[in-house]
Amino acid sequence: MGKVSINVNGRAFAVGCEDGEEESVAALGQQFDAHVTALVDQVGQIGDLRLFLMAALVLGDNLRESENVRATLEAQIASLETNSVEGELQGANIVQSAVKTLNNAANRIEKLATGLENSKNL
Repeated sequence: MGKVSINVNGRAFAVGCEDGEEESVAALGQQFDAHVTALVDQVGQIGDLRLFLMAALVLGDNLRESENVRATLEAQIASLETNSVEGELQGANIVQSAVKTLNNAANRIEKLATGLENSKNL
């Protein structure tokens, strides 16, 4: 089991983690300390417990906002995928219609050509 020392608000905390996760946990500790430091700048030194609680609430709010953005983006992606499928179907229908129109025109041209040929032979 790994162990990391994290400094938050000028105090060192020993934190256990899975082997290989030390660098990631240390980075998270630095992010948390940055949030606590920002709060100290705003409200002053009001005690570690209150600062940590406020920082946790700020991070929770950030997480909730990120989840809302993610859900919105996922809904937009689903809508785009649906529109893409509908667009492909419309495109296929247009191609099918164009093929029918061209076949009808070709048949009419053949009939006209046949009619002209028959009138020459008379």
